[in-house]
Amino acid sequence: MDERLDTTACYRHPDRATRLRCSECGRPICVECSHDAAVGQKCPECARPEGRHRVVDARRAMAAPSFATAPVTFTIISVAVALFVLGFLSPSIDAELVNRFASANWLIADGEWWRVLTAAFLHAGLAHIFFNMYALYIFGPRLESQVGSTPFALLYAASAAGGGAASYFFGATQQVAVGASGAIFGLFGAWMYVAYRTRHTPGGRAMFNQLGVLLLINLALPLIIRNIDWRAHVGGLLAGITIAALWAQFAVGKPDAVRIRSMIAGSVFVVLMGAIIFL
Repeated sequence: MDERLDTTACYRHPDRATRLRCSECGRPICVECSHDAAVGQKCPECARPEGRHRVVDARRAMAAPSFATAPVTFTIISVAVALFVLGFLSPSIDAELVNRFASANWLIADGEWWRVLTAAFLHAGLAHIFFNMYALYIFGPRLESQVGSTPFALLYAASAAGGGAASYFFGATQQVAVGASGAIFGLFGAWMYVAYRTRHTPGGRAMFNQLGVLLLINLALPLIIRNIDWRAHVGGLLAGITIAALWAQFAVGKPDAVRIRSMIAGSVFVVLMGAIIFL
């Protein structure tokens, strides 16, 4: 058995038994001393603010998300829902939105590269937008509050680009696609990486197992339901995992972590869009 799972006492509260440990220094911590970080939980000393770095308390992170704590997430949801309602009320507007902004591979090849991004705001049917926006509501706000709104927005855009790139390079020439699935799978991938890194803790292990089951279910859906663009799912997932891994390597614990995360996610976005535009 891994000795890190043995029950011990919190280093700040010797009377409190715990199995949690700081993901940075390894000291045992109780729930009260635990602070959520971009990767795992940290003790108060390792989570102490430096410069513009912001600590997110574990208890506040579980509060109901709102526009104040996750403005990018709720803006994306609002725009996507507004476009869906507009198209639902007016079939002619819906057709125009699809014609101008859906991801159409032959048009992307002709230079309309922006379609890989605008397609993420369009959805085909009530069930489609409900499940995508519900997933964004579940995975988005907490991640945004932990890493910062700008890095989160760039992660979302890079994941949409990753999904669009996979669909463009490996899909049929005449393929037309809409939906935020690629971007949302990027958020899913980021959380999967966090769960993998913290799998030695009870909370991290539980999250990793739960996300693993959800991942298998979602990857299997294209085998059951027609017209699901599994390429976009895989592309977005890989983009999210890549960005989260680079964040963990270069940004965690740095006083300018938000800027570093923004630069990393922005660079991945530029590389993916550059591949679509120039290759």
